[in-house]
Amino acid sequence: MNDVLKDTLDWAWAMLLAAGRHARAASPAAGHFTLGGDGELAAIGAETPAAVLELRRDGVWIPARPLPGEMGALLDLYLPMCGRAPLTVAHLGQSIDGYVATRSGDSSYVNGPENIRHLHRMRALADAVIVGAGTIAADNPRLTTRLVPGTNPVRVILDPRLRLSANCRVLTDGEAETLLVCSADVARERFGGSGFSRESRGAEIIGVPSGGVSLDLRALLETLHARGLKRIFVEGGGTTVSRFLEAGLLDRLQIAVAPLVMGSGRPGLQLPPSERIAECLRPAHRIFVMGGDVLFDCDLRARAPAGDRAAGAPLARVY
Repeated sequence: MNDVLKDTLDWAWAMLLAAGRHARAASPAAGHFTLGGDGELAAIGAETPAAVLELRRDGVWIPARPLPGEMGALLDLYLPMCGRAPLTVAHLGQSIDGYVATRSGDSSYVNGPENIRHLHRMRALADAVIVGAGTIAADNPRLTTRLVPGTNPVRVILDPRLRLSANCRVLTDGEAETLLVCSADVARERFGGSGFSRESRGAEIIGVPSGGVSLDLRALLETLHARGLKRIFVEGGGTTVSRFLEAGLLDRLQIAVAPLVMGSGRPGLQLPPSERIAECLRPAHRIFVMGGDVLFDCDLRARAPAGDRAAGAPLARVY
């Protein structure tokens, strides 16, 4: 990547971070904006050529004018994460044949470095990132934004029975606020009546209702929203993303398909089967190229037009 392009993409990324901060304000102003010299958005006339973003009265960001190439693709992909309304987005990286890891659990790395950078960008725009305890145990991730400018999100780890090792990075590194979510019954058994406790190992324990072995994910989102965490990024693994999708709690779903064939392994999405193609979910989507990976960015609030087998935007490359 040449220096001129890098500077252009850096400017577009700074614009996205500023858009996210602006929309978090108590009363974000609608209008047209560009990036000011202080790194924050500056209001500007709608007819001014320098206007880059528009915040509508409904709190949704849209480009104020078309931008070329990778810079336009960057804004198109990430602007949905910068709006005012609560939003829950999930991501899975998988092989062409639909697996997120080998049978032994090895997933390092299914996707290429461009998609890894994408995960860090999504974290930087999110208020909270959610992963299941299985992903923590298998990959021991940090869930930080160290590859891109931006603030670390609150890390939310789903561990219904509090069985996760206290030695994992998210509980020891102190790099970001961390919530360890268990069932309310387990919280009461361990910590008494309130269901909340601060543990010395670096995470706040939160109890939420559960149904059997699964946490009540709707109650979880309500708890996070009450804390001011409105932009939620569900990063994995496959079981956690599948449960959010099956519960109808996702606004967007991103699937990054790598040029890799495993033959067998741990599947990505695991949902109840449909008998007919017409009954299957076919959301409106856009397609972005990230190195050798192809990202399907699906809007689960909108269905693709009837009979359209290839709905979506033209391929756009994102670095």
